[in-house]
Amino acid sequence: MKALVTGGARSGKSGFAERLCMSRASRACYIATAQAYDMEMKERIALHRVQRESAGYDWQTLEEAQALPELLQRLGGDRASQPAPMLLVDCLTLWLSNVLLAAGEDGEAASRAAINELAAAVEQYPGQLVIVTNEVGDGIVPEYPLGRLYRDLSGVMNQRIARLCDEVFLVTAGIPVELKQLEYKL
Repeated sequence: MKALVTGGARSGKSGFAERLCMSRASRACYIATAQAYDMEMKERIALHRVQRESAGYDWQTLEEAQALPELLQRLGGDRASQPAPMLLVDCLTLWLSNVLLAAGEDGEAASRAAINELAAAVEQYPGQLVIVTNEVGDGIVPEYPLGRLYRDLSGVMNQRIARLCDEVFLVTAGIPVELKQLEYKL
């Protein structure tokens, strides 16, 4: 089962994704994509880790800012002897910003290639997978070209990953709604 959890900033999507994992498996691997560039972000990451550890759930935390497709492939690997672990990826839009900014002048092409690699890794992952992302296109049009490119790439990525998932949850004001059940079919 693959699930995408999306919503705006501070919508409750990460908390919902964690609870979803806890309801479906006795343990999970938490893949964090955030990078700590300043003290506030370091404190935020540390607080999230403490909150997860105090929940009484068996989380293994891995940090991966850019090589997410490769990590998914490695964790899914040859699992003849044991099932692939339940994974929670938090979050795709942070991962995309890491990829985009690291690529510099070639940001758009590198990001599109990385999205293709990510989609292939998600599709091939043999275990349960819960993926958190942000809806960045609900706000105003960004003023700068890089912001518009990031918004556009985020939308492309989210649509692509949503098509691969069995469930897609939109979380608003802490309330999750499963969208694929409500999807209008043409």
